[in-house]
Amino acid sequence: MIISFLIGLAVLSVLILVHELGHFAAAKAFRIRVDEFGLGFPPRLLSFKLGETRYSLNAIPFGGFTKMAGEEDPEVPRSLASRGVGTRLTVLSAGSLMNILLPLLLLSIAFMVPHYILTGQVVVAEVISDSPAEAAGIEAGDSIISINGKPVRNGNDLHRYIQLNLGRETSLLVEHSNSTTEEVQLIPRWKPPEGQGAIGIAATMLNPTITRQSEPFWRAVPMGVTEFAETFILYKNGIIGIIIGAVPATIIGPVGIVQVTGEVAQAGISPLLEFAALISLILGVVNLFPLPALDGGRIAFVLLEWVRRGKRVPPRVEGLVHLTGFILLIAVLLVVTYQDIVRIVSGEGLLP
Repeated sequence: MIISFLIGLAVLSVLILVHELGHFAAAKAFRIRVDEFGLGFPPRLLSFKLGETRYSLNAIPFGGFTKMAGEEDPEVPRSLASRGVGTRLTVLSAGSLMNILLPLLLLSIAFMVPHYILTGQVVVAEVISDSPAEAAGIEAGDSIISINGKPVRNGNDLHRYIQLNLGRETSLLVEHSNSTTEEVQLIPRWKPPEGQGAIGIAATMLNPTITRQSEPFWRAVPMGVTEFAETFILYKNGIIGIIIGAVPATIIGPVGIVQVTGEVAQAGISPLLEFAALISLILGVVNLFPLPALDGGRIAFVLLEWVRRGKRVPPRVEGLVHLTGFILLIAVLLVVTYQDIVRIVSGEGLLP
C-alpha cells in the first residue's frame, strides 16, 4: 500500500511539475521575471536561488506554483500584468496546454512498453427487450466482431467503442450462430434504463488468450494520437453523462488521485501511463475553467480587459478575487481530502 501510494504521489508530482514548467518556460520566453518556481505548497523544505529565480521544494506535495512578478500589478517592472493581452493569455494557458499535450507522449510510450492484451470471442449472452440491440436484430449467441470497423478483442473494447459513439449511429459487424456475418446499425443511448447499458446487451468472452505486445516507435506514435483523441471524447462524454444524470458524479481530491494511481500501477507500466495521461488531460482542462485561483480565472480577467478595450479591473480587486478563490479551493480540497483519507482507512478502493 505504501509503495502504491508513493508511486501515485510521484506520478501526480510529475504532472504538476509539467504544468508549472509550461508557465515557467513561457514566462522566461517573454522575459517576464519569475521570482519563485515551487513544487508543492509552503512551508518550504529546501530551496536555492539561481539567477533571479528561487527554486523550492515544499512540504504540502499536492500542488505547485510559478510566482511571476506583478501578476496583477502592471506597475511592477517586467511583470506579467505589464505585458499585452496575447502574451498574458499565452503564459497563463501554457501550463494547461502542457498537461493537455503530455498524453500524446504518455500514450505513445504506453504502446511501446511491453504489455499484456486479453483477446477472445466477445459473445452476446443476453439482449434486453425494447433495446437498440434488439431493434437492430442482434440475438443471444451472436459474436461482436467489430464496431465502426475497429476490431472488438475483449469486453473493454466493446464498452469503449460504444461509449465513444453515444447518440450517434454506429455500425456493428456481428457473426450469427449459423456462422453468417451481418453489419447492423444502432444508436447507443446516452441515458439507458438502469442495468441495461447503452445498447442493451450483456456480453461474455469465450476462448480468452493473453498475449504480450509492444509496438515499434513508428506505429506507437500514430496509435498514441488516436488513443489521445478517443480519450478526449470519452472524457467529454463522461462530463455530459454527469450533467444529464446518466453517470454518477464521484468527487476525489489529490489523495484520492494518488490512491487510484497506485492501484492502477499494480496492473503494470502501460496501464499506469494510460491513467496518467487521463489525469493529465483532466488537470489541463479543469485548470482552464473560469474559476478564481485557477488559470482559467486569471484568463477570464484578461479576456474581460480585452472586451472592455483595455480597461483593467483594479489590481487590488483582482488580487482579492483570486485570494478568496484560493481560500475556498483549499477549503474544498480539505473536505474532499478528509473523505479520501476516511475511505482509505476503511479499506475501500476506487477501482472495481
